[in-house]
Amino acid sequence: MKKLLATLTVLAMITFGNVAVMAQDAAAPAQEEVKQEVPATDTAAVVEEAPAEEEVAPAEEAEAAGPAALHKTLKTKFIEGGAGFMAATLLCLVFGLALCIERIIYLSLSKTNTKKLLDDIEAALKKGGIEAALEVCRNTRGPVASIFYQGLSRYDEGIDVVEKTVSSYGGVQLGLLEKNLSWISLFISIAPSLGFLGTIIGMIEAFDKIQQVGDISATVVAGGIKVALLTTLLGLIIAIVLQLFYNYILSLIEGLVNEMEDSSISLLDLVVEYADAKKK
Repeated sequence: MKKLLATLTVLAMITFGNVAVMAQDAAAPAQEEVKQEVPATDTAAVVEEAPAEEEVAPAEEAEAAGPAALHKTLKTKFIEGGAGFMAATLLCLVFGLALCIERIIYLSLSKTNTKKLLDDIEAALKKGGIEAALEVCRNTRGPVASIFYQGLSRYDEGIDVVEKTVSSYGGVQLGLLEKNLSWISLFISIAPSLGFLGTIIGMIEAFDKIQQVGDISATVVAGGIKVALLTTLLGLIIAIVLQLFYNYILSLIEGLVNEMEDSSISLLDLVVEYADAKKK
């Protein structure tokens, strides 16, 4: 009986041990699956985040490559339009802009505070006479001061002579203000003309190719038409740009001319008052 109980106890212990081992073996894969699932989730998150970074990088590269791509495109179109006509048309822009900038700088420096100048001349006439007024005009920059100087220098010849001198020298100063405007107008006219000339030559080339091939094909005609359109486009753009500068320069000249005319009348009034005061 004791042997039987001992045998049953041993069998129970062996059975329980095997069950425990089997339970541990069954639990181990479950733990491994849990461990594998967690990194899998993290990896998925990383994989999901990575494309977002890769999507941003090409956008930044595209923005950085934008100016370079534009430069290459303009260079390609310039060559396709025909280097000869495109370069000649572009020279019109270069020379025209150079003259426009020169005129704008000259006209900007020609502006004078006429109110202050007239006040200084009036004070000089009261204190030192014509010589003091001439000194004020000599030390002032601009066409208005030059007109005043020429008029006051003829004071001894009479008021009528002063008036005629102011009027005549005003025309001289107007010619100086309008200097080189004819050249700017020439470039405004030449630029689209060169573009249209390139258009005609491009169409002639297209018809020559059609004649050589003996068939009307879009591929054959496209090259000549493309040259025609590119040269015309550049010529029109240059003409528009130069025309804007030209009109701005004309507005500056008109303002200066009005200022010269108005201030000349005020100067004659001062001279008449000075002459009357001197007679008294």
